[in-house]
Amino acid sequence: MEIERKFLVAKLPANLESFPHAEIEQGYLCTSPTLRVRRVGDSFILTVKEKLHSDSSAIVNREEEFSLSGDQYAMLKAKCDGNMVLKTRYRIPLDGGLTAELDIFHGTHDGLRLVEVEFPDQASADAFLPPVWFASDVSDDHRYRNSWLAHHDSIL
Repeated sequence: MEIERKFLVAKLPANLESFPHAEIEQGYLCTSPTLRVRRVGDSFILTVKEKLHSDSSAIVNREEEFSLSGDQYAMLKAKCDGNMVLKTRYRIPLDGGLTAELDIFHGTHDGLRLVEVEFPDQASADAFLPPVWFASDVSDDHRYRNSWLAHHDSIL
């Protein structure tokens, strides 16, 4: 299970390039349930996500991931709807053992910056106090889901 909250970014953290980061390319075969293919470096992954009902402020999904070969990824990528989502993901440690995953988008959504934090449970997600470099909580705004971005050139 995946429990996360998503935020816009007020300002980038200092020394951003010192944090681990990777280039990500992902596309969507279906959005209900979500079927996503993703390339991270030389790794290729098929993800199945299904949104679960929650009384929490967090996004709660059932999520399963499966490794793909490069050839399998290429075949599935060709079948994706919409645009490929391109981004650089930075992994930034936060207090309490949490990690912020900061995505800086390229291509169609060049300049968009979103940060997600995953939590061990819904209570932790609800109690989370974001650092000052986070901006508005957009967890409930469908326009900031990567699957929505893949099908729209603008979030407005």
